[in-house]
Amino acid sequence: MSQPGSRPDPRPDGGRARELLARKWAYLLSGVAVIPLAVEELEHELREQIDALCAAAASDPVDTAAAERVGDHVVGLGYVGEDGLRRTVEVLGKGLPALPGFQRAEQAALVIGALAAGFLVANRRVVFEQQERMQLSLLKAVRDAKWHLKESEARFDSVVTSSASGIMIVGLDGRLVRTNAAVAEILGRTPAELTGATLFDLVHPDTVGMLREAMRAVAEGGQDRVRQSQRLLRKDGDVARISLTASLLRDPDGAPSHFVAVVEDGTELMLLQSELHRQALHDVLTGLPNRQFFGTHLESAVRRADPVHGVTLLHLDLDGFGMVCDSLGWLAGERLLVHVAQQLKSVLAREKAMVARFDGDEFGILVENTATTPNTAALAAAINRALAEPVYVDGHGLAVSASMGVVRGVSRNQEPAELLRAADQALRRARRGRRGQWELFDPGRDTADRSALARAVAMPGAWEQGEFTVRYRPVVRLADGGVAGAEAVLRWDRRDGRLPHERCVALAERTGFILPLGEWLLTIAAGQVRWWQRDASAVPLSVALTAHQATDADLVSRVVRVLDATGLPADRLAVAVPSAVVTAPDVADNLGVLAEMGVRTALRDLALGPDDVAAVRDLGVHSVRVAARLVELQSRADAAYVGALLPALAETGAVIGVDGVVTEEQAAWWREAGAELGTGPLFGPDHSAAGFHARLRR
Repeated sequence: MSQPGSRPDPRPDGGRARELLARKWAYLLSGVAVIPLAVEELEHELREQIDALCAAAASDPVDTAAAERVGDHVVGLGYVGEDGLRRTVEVLGKGLPALPGFQRAEQAALVIGALAAGFLVANRRVVFEQQERMQLSLLKAVRDAKWHLKESEARFDSVVTSSASGIMIVGLDGRLVRTNAAVAEILGRTPAELTGATLFDLVHPDTVGMLREAMRAVAEGGQDRVRQSQRLLRKDGDVARISLTASLLRDPDGAPSHFVAVVEDGTELMLLQSELHRQALHDVLTGLPNRQFFGTHLESAVRRADPVHGVTLLHLDLDGFGMVCDSLGWLAGERLLVHVAQQLKSVLAREKAMVARFDGDEFGILVENTATTPNTAALAAAINRALAEPVYVDGHGLAVSASMGVVRGVSRNQEPAELLRAADQALRRARRGRRGQWELFDPGRDTADRSALARAVAMPGAWEQGEFTVRYRPVVRLADGGVAGAEAVLRWDRRDGRLPHERCVALAERTGFILPLGEWLLTIAAGQVRWWQRDASAVPLSVALTAHQATDADLVSRVVRVLDATGLPADRLAVAVPSAVVTAPDVADNLGVLAEMGVRTALRDLALGPDDVAAVRDLGVHSVRVAARLVELQSRADAAYVGALLPALAETGAVIGVDGVVTEEQAAWWREAGAELGTGPLFGPDHSAAGFHARLRR
């Protein structure tokens, strides 16, 4: 959101936002650093570095090397120092996540961490260069020590004592000759306690051998200096992580005399890197592990799972969370999320479990099962009981329920990504028309669902390859068996078999492909019926729409395009929409406009309830079609109920049809009950265009 008084950024790459961030960075940096650049020059330099950070974040994976080079460049601008790094991390930590290039929180964390590392490496290099120059002065002081001992000690004190870096003069045997106050502070000792001690006794036993070998190589001329990350033992027993550089000092005759060692305390850098790492793996709002951390933990937990009890993975989605945010605002929603996180942790407190926040109002729970772990039903019930306890936000008592997908007792060989997908699929099934429910992952059902999804997503390519054809289903008069119309239907001729119309539209409905596919069906069928009109054998064309098509805001435009392209008169076309969606937005408007154009409208899949009769009367449709599932009546009571409602439908003036007629007995019963038209296997199969035309001419 732009600040009050600011102009929206017209550039898609966030150019204005980058300029503002560079200006703020330059302002804060100039207050704590000495940089020999004008304000405009500094802003230009920093804008280029922000562009480089955005490019690094856009890489996959994040280009940390490029971010490190930015840190190196900042050091090269002048004397920046620790305060400059602190200001840099503060301003970029707040500004970078708002730029278009940073789509995930971990991008900013990784980029800023790499920048800080590059900054410190470059700063250390500058210190090393200063140290080398210092070594020349120290060498001269040591050479003159035989004649001017007091003078050399004074020079050492003036150069070394005030240095923020730890400096030690070390004998060839490793014994400390002199140290400054910085070394003593790092080790928690006094300079007097260090003088005469052995450097190797202060180094952690795990790495002391590495330091001995390196210093021996320098003394023997095998290398110029020692540069190592080391751990020094403090007086209080803790370990100080430092960076150590040691160079050799020689006497006036050129023989090795002493080592001068410079120590940089790396504790602050380690803490900074540790904090950035923690932020990259945890949700900022709730403090819970994020999806990335959860996935890594899931992998290790599955590998070490009890072979008998396994693990339980739950994917949770809060019911009604969007209503809270829409009505009370995002701040209330965030406070509710924090409450949910606390409640989930409380419920799982006695289990070996991890609770994580994925995205938005989704959470993940992993329980490493034991013999005492509650079963899934008990665990889900406990979670929803805890979430049902309201938390008061601005005087509103808020509570939610959670829908859950569950995977339990998994194999050690299963991949974490597959387990998370399985839990997500189970969650989707749990949420279908319900709230506060849980669903256990069913491998068999999942296999069938994945097969159906694979077919659904393959439909556009199959259509492009010509695997779909239009067939024509007879609409028959029940009174005399004559053909009263043609219903256009689909058939998919796959290599593994044919899929009928009902299966095709169900799959296309899942992906939204039903819109272009349905328009294509209508175009082909309308053109065919228009061609049949040449020999006066044409019958009206009927098309059954799906729920997605019925609510399509462009439905009228699609029908107009088809009628204009094919020349089919509007009164020769009938469109039927599902009765279940007549109350949805746009459906009534679509039917009204089509009726005004002359297109005949219908309601299909009627369940023959009182609401259906009212809908037929209110919408003024031309015809209705009873659902195929009602054709085979299950009892005399059903028959009596349906028989009583059909006259009420007939009073509306709508023509009554029935779908799915299989036997002569069914046809006779519905004819006597008042139905005029019928479709179904009794009246023949779906025909090709030529086959249907031949039937018309018989």
